[in-house]
Amino acid sequence: MTMQYFSYGEKEIAVLAAEDPVLGAAMDRLGRPERVIFPDLFSALIRSVVGQQISTKAADTIWGRMEDAYGDDITPEVITRAGADEIQQFGMSKKKAGYICGIADAVVTKKVDISSFREKSNEEIIKELTILPGVGVWTAEMMLLLSLERPDVVSWNDLGIRRGMMRLYNLSSLSRNEFEILRSRYSPYGSVASIYLWEIAHIDSW
Repeated sequence: MTMQYFSYGEKEIAVLAAEDPVLGAAMDRLGRPERVIFPDLFSALIRSVVGQQISTKAADTIWGRMEDAYGDDITPEVITRAGADEIQQFGMSKKKAGYICGIADAVVTKKVDISSFREKSNEEIIKELTILPGVGVWTAEMMLLLSLERPDVVSWNDLGIRRGMMRLYNLSSLSRNEFEILRSRYSPYGSVASIYLWEIAHIDSW
């Protein structure tokens, strides 16, 4: 499968650097990091649920097993036919397998109309997704950023983004109010800021 990456360029970088010179200096240092996106909305949603509360390595292993079994095209119909018992055997909890099958059923029955998401606002999508058991605000925000490529997503619910902020600004703690001040500074290109904050959070030395 050909990898696709979040699309951004010099315009977004220049605006962020002008609004936040500290972030601007970090962007100069880091160059232009790439972030893989997952354009298929259903499989991206399932992949996010698979990855909840486990390491990236473990999530990639489970997802790889699912792709080996079902191919690249993991559809709601495939998941519904498989059932929770089969899904659990890829290495996840029974509860998580149940969530995944519940999401698939909601998509098949149009309880959640994923096909309409590209025309809906961020707030509408978050509201619609979070009615589903197993889908919280973070999962919805990751779909907005890493599937729909919405330009201004900075997630308080993402530990990596908060850690990146704390490292970038040399903070020992980060309140919600401080986070919101920074997030407003990054607008309207918060998603690009998020990509850099993830990079800062995971770089060996900063």
